[in-house]
Order: sequence, then structure tokens, then C-alpha cells
Amino acid sequence: MKNIDSMTAAVCRRIRGILFDIDDTFTLEGKIPADAFNALWELHERGYILVPLTGRPAGWCDHIARMWPVDGVVGENGAFYFYYDSELRKLRRRYIFTPEEIADKRKRLELIKRKVLSRVPNARVSADQAFRIFDLAIDFCEDISTLTDAEIEDICRIFSDRGATYKVSSIHINGWFGDYNKLHTARLFLEERLSIPWDRALDTFVFVGDSPNDEPMFQAMKLSVGVANVRQFAGKMKHLPAYVTNKKGGHGFAELAARIIRLKNKGGNDK
Repeated sequence: MKNIDSMTAAVCRRIRGILFDIDDTFTLEGKIPADAFNALWELHERGYILVPLTGRPAGWCDHIARMWPVDGVVGENGAFYFYYDSELRKLRRRYIFTPEEIADKRKRLELIKRKVLSRVPNARVSADQAFRIFDLAIDFCEDISTLTDAEIEDICRIFSDRGATYKVSSIHINGWFGDYNKLHTARLFLEERLSIPWDRALDTFVFVGDSPNDEPMFQAMKLSVGVANVRQFAGKMKHLPAYVTNKKGGHGFAELAARIIRLKNKGGNDK
């Protein structure tokens, strides 16, 4: 991982859009820092395409799509995308599965939930589970005392043994049934909603993340950035971001935004 200070003006000039994780990438210690949200607004006002890719639930994504200065949001690790149609003043939703498929998956996830809570007594279902449609989120440090690595691995094994896909974020273990992830639905959103071919997006978008569940994006994107706290997971990841910020969480997001904006019109390859 190269330090963000080495990202050149030439690289910054190519960027037309930013795909970004939310928890511990745009937030810090559970809050959105003022500089991060101000940076999001400044990027929006300068015409950048902005799409958060999050493991957070549909209920939260409804709010994000309506209220934040973003072009859309991919939620529950790729189970859907939402966007707000400003002209018609309506929220648009694109789900990956039918209602019948969703109901079947919910029944199977309920069995996994019971097994997890039985075998790992210190684990808890995430506080935002009531707002989820597609996945099961197990809290390992957000609202409870941090689980041990062995407990986290045991939970992952339960998901895996029952044929579920799972990803470990900075706060939750998310499990679901289906062959999709943030990468899959980010591509779907850009191509379906914005008519941006994925090949072009790879050359003109940057992804910002912080944890192992962002690995598919770190691997796929030609330009990727981890906020400083990604370093704590480096030993557990095969695919790391190209660059890393000096600051953690939302402050790192703001640091990246400031560099992109400052160097956009700078000539040559100067820093």
C-alpha cells in the first residue's frame, strides 16, 4: 500500500466517481465526522458520482438514498441498490431476488441465527437487524464486548457449513444466500442506472474501504484507497488497496477528497 501523499495529479484527474464503504470508512467510532460529510457535499457539488457500498440494512439505505448527496446506494453487501429520482421525487429500488426467494432465504437464515446464538453465547444479532431484508448480521464489537478471534471464526464456520456466503466487516459478520457482493451490484448500478460500462468505470472510479469485506472491490478496482485503519486487517487480507490515507475512518475519506479536489487541475505528475 502506497501512502496517499504519493497519489499524483495525473491519477486524480482520471477520477470521475467515488465508490465507498460507510462503517469505519466514512464514519469514525460510530459517527460521521463533519469533515467527511462536508467533503461528500463538496464532491457532489463538483459533479463527482458518489455511491456508498455498505453492509447496512435496507431501512438505513432508504434514508441514505433520499437524504445524502449521493447518486445511489448499494446495501446489504450487494442485495440491492436504491436511488432517489429527484425529478419525480420518488425512491427507486432494485432488488436482486423476488419476494418468494427472499422469504425462503429468511427461513434458512433464522436457523443459522439460532445455531450461532446457541454455540457462541457472547454473540448478538446486530441492533439494525430489524431493518434488514436479505442478510443476517451478527455483532462482534459494535454494541457488545469484542468477541475473540476464535468466536468470530466459529460464527463464520456456521455460515459456511450451511452454504451461506459471509463477510467480516469492522463490526459485523454478515451472512446471506446468493452469489452477489458489493462488486456485483456496484457494477449493476453503474451499468443499469447510469449507463456507465464497467470497463470505463475501472478507469475513472476510485473505491474507498477499510476491512476484509471490501476485498472484492480492492481486488477489482484499478484505483483503490484504504483509510488508515485498514492496516489492522492487513494480515487477514489477500487483496489490499493501492493507497492508504494518513487518517482513520471519515477523516481519511475527507483527506482523500481534499487531495482529489486540490490536484484535479494540477498539471503533470506533480504531487
